[in-house]
Amino acid sequence: MSRMTLIVVLLAVVLGGSVLAGVFWAGVRSLDEPLHLLAPVRFKVAPGRSFAHVAAELAAQGVVEQPRAWVLYARWKGLASAVKAGEYEIEPGSTPRSLLAKMVSGQVLLHSFTIIDGWRVAELLAALRRSPDIASTLPTRPTDLMQKIGAPGIDSEGQFLPETYRFPAGTTDVELLHQAHLALNRELDAAWTDRDPNIPLQNANALLIMASIVEKETSLPQELGIIAGLYLHRLSMGMRLQADPTVIYGLGDRYEGELRSVDLRTDTPYNTYTRTGLPPTPIALPSAAAIRAAAHPEKTDAIFFVASPKGDGSHVFSSTLAKQNAAVAQYVARQRQKSAASSEK
Repeated sequence: MSRMTLIVVLLAVVLGGSVLAGVFWAGVRSLDEPLHLLAPVRFKVAPGRSFAHVAAELAAQGVVEQPRAWVLYARWKGLASAVKAGEYEIEPGSTPRSLLAKMVSGQVLLHSFTIIDGWRVAELLAALRRSPDIASTLPTRPTDLMQKIGAPGIDSEGQFLPETYRFPAGTTDVELLHQAHLALNRELDAAWTDRDPNIPLQNANALLIMASIVEKETSLPQELGIIAGLYLHRLSMGMRLQADPTVIYGLGDRYEGELRSVDLRTDTPYNTYTRTGLPPTPIALPSAAAIRAAAHPEKTDAIFFVASPKGDGSHVFSSTLAKQNAAVAQYVARQRQKSAASSEK
């Protein structure tokens, strides 16, 4: 081999080595360079999918620029097989290294669903069916709902705690309801254990029923305690609860938006105008605040209440029928004034 040929070969080796070194260091640098994202991107890692396949998919979407370097790094660190399946949200500013760490730790995207205070179970089930993030498995009117969530033998009304729940993609309606029922049990058990010992309730289920009535009677958190105290006062006196929401619940689909005198006289298991004591089941999903209010009611001698003429959702509470009649007269007068003012416009 001539000297010139040897020099050419050596130069080729050096240049080739330089190119390989450059490629290597470019790959290393790419692990800590922000991904090319202008907005968050959602990406699903399917169960059993290899990390090389994941990297190739993200490269095809233009998210990862050097998938080969990413895969080699993951294999070198022993992390390629540790990536968890699930849905991930990739934020702008993420790097391949940080994204790999996220996938290995299983920081999947969590969706949310809120159960509203005072919903009936029927309303909850309808909302679950409308949610695009929850897999529907239940029929429109399931007859074995509590059995499906592992709590057979009890009525489903009132058995799910209103709050916001977070869950991964693929969660079913049954799984979310199971979570909400466990949350209700924790809240109810704690409230019953810590209850005022003087409340006239025999068990935690009675507390739940009372809380559901309190929940439906007011939209103001500051009134929960006094309304609980009022109804428990009636109960301790042997007085009928005379709670309109229980009558409405008993009417079911027959309720047309306004209670009539005939409705108050029509006996059902939920008509607390015709029957003494509590109705047989809760009438709604009570909030944690309503449950606590029923367990620790305000002390009051009031046994009557009516909507306040203020029109802010508050009530006027009275200890005698005479005071109640006066409060009702004030409310009716205020309503007539508002109606007259509206008709003049």
